[in-house]
Amino acid sequence: MTVHLPGAATGPPSGPDRSCVTELRLSAFAAHRGAVLPLGPLTFVAGPSGSGKSTALAAYEALARLAAGDELTEVFADPVACVPDRARADGQRRRGFRIGCTVEGPVGAVRLDLAVQAEPELRVVGERLTRGGLTLLETALRDPGRRAVQAAWHTAGLSPVTRGPLPDDRLGTALLPLRVAGKTDGQRLVLAAAEQVVVALRSVFPCAPAPRLMRLPVPPGLVGAGRLLSSCDNLAEVLLRTREECGNRHARLVEVVRAGCAGPVADVLSEVTEDGSVRALIDRGDGYRSPVGRLGDGELRYLALALVLLTGPGVFEVDPVAEVPSAYQTLTVLADGFDDCLDLRQRRALAELAARTCERGHIRLVAAVSDASWAAEKDGASVVDLEP
Repeated sequence: MTVHLPGAATGPPSGPDRSCVTELRLSAFAAHRGAVLPLGPLTFVAGPSGSGKSTALAAYEALARLAAGDELTEVFADPVACVPDRARADGQRRRGFRIGCTVEGPVGAVRLDLAVQAEPELRVVGERLTRGGLTLLETALRDPGRRAVQAAWHTAGLSPVTRGPLPDDRLGTALLPLRVAGKTDGQRLVLAAAEQVVVALRSVFPCAPAPRLMRLPVPPGLVGAGRLLSSCDNLAEVLLRTREECGNRHARLVEVVRAGCAGPVADVLSEVTEDGSVRALIDRGDGYRSPVGRLGDGELRYLALALVLLTGPGVFEVDPVAEVPSAYQTLTVLADGFDDCLDLRQRRALAELAARTCERGHIRLVAAVSDASWAAEKDGASVVDLEP
């Protein structure tokens, strides 16, 4: 694995009050062993087919869902597929995988490491939350017969640690606010570190535009609050909302679409049809409006990705941490197959747009691409090359 960082290691700082994931660790996960991926505001994960790009983004998304409170069975539909190739079972026929991340923010750099048993049954067998050389939370599976792990968290009071059981099917870090009283300086540090990790991980939007679905009008039954789905199949509805809410941002979207789509583009808009459905249109500037369904797959993906990069966190179908003001949160967009079906002109235009968007600090992008030679040219872009 090769890492290419821009002149400034991670670009402009996100700010001391924003929490963000700056490193993803795949200690033992599917085809990865001992892989460490540094993540900047704009990161392209590159490599040929089979190098593990999609797996890396899947691990990031899994941590995000666990931080949101999802159970292991909801996050890992096929946990055995996450076990490293040729991993041998121990004497009790147990096999598993290990992933982790580093989150930087107000508390400093906080590390989360998680060990999961995939066979013979799915469960957490160990978790560690650390800051510097200090262990803030550590869990271990002491009794395989019990559906719980033994946890110990930093107290720094009359007793250096507090011990107690935690469920073996959830991320312990996300449960700490329910278990730690916050009466001592040590406990308050534990809570602050846990909050930093949860806030950074929960603010994730996996983006996988599906041209086949985007070509269809949004039916009346699915027209809702105008929040963009991961597949972008309700793009027409979101365009209707964003065009009304922010004229300047919409004008910028039209400029970007004009640069990456064939033929003249005077406007990008949506209309509500007689049956209540919503369809997206391209105004060609001569009185003719063409349905976006006539666009090619690459053009549709380009339009969707441009919309994602221009609209902002409030438009995506993602549940941020309600207790934390949005100014203290950074949304990370995970885009697998970012360059699929795109020509070189479209790739470069999106890379330029991503660089401008990510430097502001409220959105970060981790994109998997087959080749990043076109992306490495952009200031502030980090490239992680995965070698099979």
